[in-house]
Amino acid sequence: MNVNTQFPRSLVFLCTLLIFKIVQAQEQPNIIFILTDDQSYGMMGCTGNKVVQTPNIDKLAKDGVLFTNAHITSAICTPSRASILTSQFERKHGINFNSGTSMSEEGWHNTYPMVLRDNGYYTGWIGKNHLPVGDGGYASGLMDKSFGYWYAGHGHLSFYPKDRHEIFKNAADDTQVEIISEGVSDFLSNEQKLQGAQKFLDQRPKDKPFVLSVNFNLPHDASASTMAQRDSDDNIYKTLYNDVELDLPRNYIAKKDIEQPKLPPEIHKTGDRQEGYNYVDTPESLLARYRLKLQAMTGIDRMVGELRETLKKQKLDKNTIIVFTSDHGLFMGEFGIGGKALCYEITTHVPLIIYDPSEKKQNRGRTSDALVQSIDIAPTLLKKAGIPVPDTYQGRDLSPLLSEEVNDVRDYLYTENLWSTQFGNPRCEAVKDKRWKYIRYYKNENFSAQKKIETAKQMGIKMTAMLYKVHDPDIALYRSFVEGPLQGEHAVYEELFDLENDPDETTNLAQLTQHAPVLKKLRAVWKEKITFARGDEAPKVLRYTSDSEAERGVIIEPK
Repeated sequence: MNVNTQFPRSLVFLCTLLIFKIVQAQEQPNIIFILTDDQSYGMMGCTGNKVVQTPNIDKLAKDGVLFTNAHITSAICTPSRASILTSQFERKHGINFNSGTSMSEEGWHNTYPMVLRDNGYYTGWIGKNHLPVGDGGYASGLMDKSFGYWYAGHGHLSFYPKDRHEIFKNAADDTQVEIISEGVSDFLSNEQKLQGAQKFLDQRPKDKPFVLSVNFNLPHDASASTMAQRDSDDNIYKTLYNDVELDLPRNYIAKKDIEQPKLPPEIHKTGDRQEGYNYVDTPESLLARYRLKLQAMTGIDRMVGELRETLKKQKLDKNTIIVFTSDHGLFMGEFGIGGKALCYEITTHVPLIIYDPSEKKQNRGRTSDALVQSIDIAPTLLKKAGIPVPDTYQGRDLSPLLSEEVNDVRDYLYTENLWSTQFGNPRCEAVKDKRWKYIRYYKNENFSAQKKIETAKQMGIKMTAMLYKVHDPDIALYRSFVEGPLQGEHAVYEELFDLENDPDETTNLAQLTQHAPVLKKLRAVWKEKITFARGDEAPKVLRYTSDSEAERGVIIEPK
C-alpha cells in the first residue's frame, strides 16, 4: 500500500464528510419561537378583534397557518411553559407554582431547545423565563448557561425590566418590548455587541442553524399594570387607543351585579381571588386595563414586523420557521371572573401561527380548525429539523396539517388545572372535541387567602411570604392533587357544554337527561386522557421550596 497516496485520499474523504455535514446543517431550518403572556385568542386582528392594530402578526398568519382551535394544557404560566418545552402534560412533568419543585438537569436536557442544541443548533433565549430549572431553581444558572445567547430575566419583567433585572441595565430603551427587540436584532444581525447579554461565542456560527426563543411578559396583567407613560416611552404606550371607544367583553358582569356565580361558591372561592385581578370588578377599571393590554399587543406586533425585516436583510427569511403563540388566555370579567387557572375556553384557547417558508404556497395562508395543543410544538419543530422525537414527548407532530396531508391529528383535547391554592382556584380537568366540552371539579379544601392576609396584617408578616412561599409539606399536597383522581377521587361537580351552539360556555347541560349518553362517553374519554397525561414515570424534578433553599442559607422570593 502506498501510504503517500492513501493519506490524501483519507484527507479528501474527511473534507467531503465535513462539507456534507455543513451543507446538511445549512439545509436544516432556523427556528424562532415567540411566546406572549396572558394573550387571549381574540386579541389580534386575524382572530377577529376589530380594534387592536396587529398588521404584522396578521401578515404572519396570512403567510403561514393560523390554528383556530389551539389550546394550552394548563392555564397558568409556569406549567404551561414547562409543557411547551417538554411536550408533556403537567401531570407528567410535575412543575407549577405550588408544586415545590424545579426541573431536574435530566428533564431539562430533554426539552426541545436542548435536543436541538445537542443536534447541532445554536441556541438563544431572550426575554422572560418563568420555569425553575436545576438544583436551586432560578439561582442554579443551569438554564442560563445552556444557551449560546442569553438575554433574559427569571420571573416577571414588569413593563420596565431595568427596574428588576441587572442584565437589561445597558439597553438603549426602557420598555419591555423594545428591550426584547434590541436582543432579537442583536442575535439575528449577528453583531452580538449588546452589553449585558451573556454569550458563549463571539458570534453566532454561520454554518449552524439556530433556534431562538423570544418570550414576553406581556400583555400579562402584572406587567401591563406597571405601564406609567414615562417620558422615554414610545407614543404607542402613551396615546394609542385613547380616543377609541372600547366594548366590554361578551358576558361581562360587574361585581355588584353578580347574582349567580359561574361555579358553586364552595368549589370556586372567588372571595379569595388575588387582588391583582380586582380591576375586572367595574367597567371603568376593566376598560382602562384593556386599553393598556391593547397598547402592549401593538408594541409586540411592531417587534414581529422588525424581526421579519431583519431576517430578510440577513437573507435568513427563506429558511426560518416562525411560531407565534401564548402561554394561556385570561378572564377579563366574563361571568364576573378575573384571572386564569380554569379549564374554560377563555383561558385554554390561544392563538397559534406556524409559518414555514419551505411549505408550498398553496398550503400557506390558511386556517385550520384541527384540535391542537401547546405540547405539539416541540415534536413539530424536531420533525421539521429532521431530528428524532424523544419517546418522552406526549404531543403530536403537526407537519401533516401544515402540508394538508391530513385535517386532524386527534379527536379529543385534554386540559387540566393543578394550581389549586389559597386563592380559591379549584382543581379541574376537561376533555373536548369540536362540539362538546366536559369539565370535572374536585372538593376545594384549601385554606383561605383572606384569613392569611388578616393574620399577616395582625402579626406584621410580609404579605408575599405569607401568600406565595412554598414549603416542603406543599409537595405532598400537590402530589395528592396529581394522583387523587387516578386513585378514585370523585368529582363533586361536572359541566357539559355544547360548543357548537354555546361557544361562550354559558349553559351547563350536565344534568339534562337527554345529554346523558354524551356525558357518559366523555367521562370515559377523560379517564383515558388523564391516564395518558400522567404517564408511567416519576417526574424529572428536584425539591425547590423555601425550606430547601433555607438549608443552603438562601432566602428565595416569589418570582
